[in-house]
Amino acid sequence: MTTPTLGNPVPDFSLTATSGKTFRLSEFKDKASVVLYFYPKDSTPGCTTEGQDFRDAYPQFVAAGVEIFGISRDSLKSHENFKAKQAFPFELLADTEELACQLFDVIKMKNMYGKQVRGIERSTFLIDQQGVLRREWRKLTVKGHVAEVLAAVNALSST
Repeated sequence: MTTPTLGNPVPDFSLTATSGKTFRLSEFKDKASVVLYFYPKDSTPGCTTEGQDFRDAYPQFVAAGVEIFGISRDSLKSHENFKAKQAFPFELLADTEELACQLFDVIKMKNMYGKQVRGIERSTFLIDQQGVLRREWRKLTVKGHVAEVLAAVNALSST
């Protein structure tokens, strides 16, 4: 499967979600735009801050017709704990087999404490109601990111 490119449809995929649900991208077609944010690891400082920022802005995303989903390689149990502890109103998706991570090409070699490790490069993707990739943010910085995504969502919904 090739990596989605801007202006083109994103291939359908499914992942196990928190709250006993299964996420299928195709289920949102003609219903809602989708923000998928990939993050390295549950309960780590940057990932917690990013999730809290999405949580705090969640009502604004919903008002704009957007659903948010966080994705990492953590287990469903880890996701359930992280979601409950942070009171996230959105689902977290467990990509333990790296299916979505490979689709969106977010697994990269990173330096951690002087060693090369494979991990998720923090990235966010905005997919419209027709399933078309409209925006992507890669190698992003947490501070100010959610506000930038919300601005893009508002710009998309006003067109």
